[in-house]
Amino acid sequence: MAGYEYVSPEQLAGFDKYKYSAVDTNPLSLYVMHPFWNTIVKAFPTWLAPNLITFSGFLLVVFNFLLMAYFDPDFYASAPGHKHVPDWVWIVVGILNFIAYTLDGVDGKQARRTNSSTPLGELFDHGLDSWSCVYFVVTVYSIFGRGPSGVSVFVLYLLLWVVLFSFILSHWEKYNTGILFLPWGYDISQVTISLVYIVTAIVGVEAWYEPFLFNFLYRDLFTAMIIGCALCVTLPMSLLNFFRSYKNNTLKHNSVYEAMVPFFSPCLLFILSTAWILQSPSDILEIHPRIFYFMVGTAFANITCQLIVCQMSSTRCPTLNWLLVPLFLVLLVVKLGVSPSIESALLYTLTAVFTLAHVHYGVRVVKQLSSHFQIYPFSLRKPNSD
Repeated sequence: MAGYEYVSPEQLAGFDKYKYSAVDTNPLSLYVMHPFWNTIVKAFPTWLAPNLITFSGFLLVVFNFLLMAYFDPDFYASAPGHKHVPDWVWIVVGILNFIAYTLDGVDGKQARRTNSSTPLGELFDHGLDSWSCVYFVVTVYSIFGRGPSGVSVFVLYLLLWVVLFSFILSHWEKYNTGILFLPWGYDISQVTISLVYIVTAIVGVEAWYEPFLFNFLYRDLFTAMIIGCALCVTLPMSLLNFFRSYKNNTLKHNSVYEAMVPFFSPCLLFILSTAWILQSPSDILEIHPRIFYFMVGTAFANITCQLIVCQMSSTRCPTLNWLLVPLFLVLLVVKLGVSPSIESALLYTLTAVFTLAHVHYGVRVVKQLSSHFQIYPFSLRKPNSD
């Protein structure tokens, strides 16, 4: 497996023909964030590789996830009667979240500034973004957490899926239209999340216990914003972009089946993971919510990365992801009936397998494309310049 090549020769040939095409119509992005990023990028040295900026932002997101996991392992820290997360932690998380968001917005500008734009850079950026979804959502959950004033772990699980499907929707669009329509929800959510972290440090988590309007709690506002953004903004705009391409006869896949193939694996992942939750003899989501979210988010990231490779190389998306096989087998074992300790061991083992498999996939793909384009992923130097 060490030398396994995930990118086929056909896909490598497709990458040679690839040209970046994206549309950003978000007013917040166009009139506020892009001018800000244009200023920030000038502070970066021209020898700094864009992929290093991308990876640094990702590591900040992971750090926030781990930091909150330490202070709020079971999502009870924000509940009444429990030891709350220290105020300084919220400030650190808020600042780092905004820095990570800024780095994500600056990396492409640095690539154009240094004339180092490559398909690998886009794949690296969007691939890490797909894994960041679970880190963002789960870290935000600690603001409200579980308990009478919080959100149940199952509701958060469903909200996580709303975010995951919203993310993959934009890449499904590009798979069919050839154009990446950047979603409005990302910029709005990142700015809002960063501010809410800072506000939480100032007013304390107790402020979120009070009703926002009449009997409408802040947790309900949190839930409504995620669902509302997905149903009222992301989904309608995606369908509109898809049908515009259909009307203009520019769709890359003419049959309904081929157009919908990218959704097969994510939908099956949702079905299998939900079935595990519902059939679990030990109520696995209640016992290990953070690990379960991470397991689902990692499998989703691997599915999405394979889709991104296919849409960038103009090749067919695989119908099913092989990571779904061990998940299906674990579900069968769980349905037969196992003890809580064995079910927990299965979850931790599966999570480790998914993580190692996804990291291996990412490392090998980066190495393949780096070799193909004769570049170093984290340096602007060329291999033949040594």
